[in-house]
Amino acid sequence: MSELRWDPLKEHWVIIATERGRRPRDYQIERITPHSEVCPFCYGFEGKTPPEIFSVRSYGEPNNPGWQVRVIANKYPALRVEGEVKSRGYGLYDVRDGVGAHEVIIETPDHYKGMADFTPAEIANVLQAYRARLLDLRNDFRLRHMVIFKNHGAQAGATLSHSHSQLIAVPLTPPVAAKELRVSQQFYESHERCIYCDLIEFELKEGVRVVIETADFVVLSPYAACFPFELRLYPKHHAHDFALMNDRQLAELGITMKDMLQRIKTVLKDPAYNFILHTAPPVQSRPGKPEYWSSLGYDYHWHIELVPRLMQIAGFEWGTGFFINPTSPEETAAFLRDADIG
Repeated sequence: MSELRWDPLKEHWVIIATERGRRPRDYQIERITPHSEVCPFCYGFEGKTPPEIFSVRSYGEPNNPGWQVRVIANKYPALRVEGEVKSRGYGLYDVRDGVGAHEVIIETPDHYKGMADFTPAEIANVLQAYRARLLDLRNDFRLRHMVIFKNHGAQAGATLSHSHSQLIAVPLTPPVAAKELRVSQQFYESHERCIYCDLIEFELKEGVRVVIETADFVVLSPYAACFPFELRLYPKHHAHDFALMNDRQLAELGITMKDMLQRIKTVLKDPAYNFILHTAPPVQSRPGKPEYWSSLGYDYHWHIELVPRLMQIAGFEWGTGFFINPTSPEETAAFLRDADIG
């Protein structure tokens, strides 16, 4: 029988429609690859992109070959760093100037290599770039929140097939982040514990939704997963801020992410996917809010969400806010745990 499951972190209901019983092969769809005769993210075309902001290099000068990971401003940014943050009313609406930052993290010079095929050390290099950019951008007091995300495949929104991820910093707190922060804070006020730590402890004891467990990280198929083969990666020990990770932790995270991505690629035949890094916002004083998120270090817990793009949101989801997932999280975890990834 189907079940309605409540996610206390995201505060929404999901219908786990187990009677539909869809298995991995039912989601294997042909990938659409964007075509580009000249890729600006490849070696030798550095002049076709904005100047690099940060890079991990084995040799060479900035804006020349020799890089392993390269960070640039997005050529067509959603938000721009220039300007002041101004808020104004427009009738019943609210308007703010489009100030922020929009950067591209080019993850490899190899045009044909996806992140699932990176070595753990190569993934750790990408994570090092994430950390460096988060630490730098939080010095800009106009910026309230930073989101790092990856679109893999055209169905997931990637317009270039060369492996890359993006960072967007915004001058306000996005609704999804605001809800996560509120839920975390309220739980801590009531229980004096981190809600994520409680969830991780419970899932490790249950075991049925655990996909990967290492010394410092765990990958779970969420109890109330909105989408088939949705995954969440958490540090097992309390940590609110990804940018505070040290090099050893980044190296182990690289190993864990390699395992997670390789399992998804093997079981679902390299599907399009999105992943999003959820981390604490910069702790900065706000006018009129001296205690603004002062409990972050105790109540929040950074994590990564990965969602393969296997289904489309349709009328029921738009109309109700419910999601229908035809593959149970327990089956998802079993399929991925049992995958032969060599």
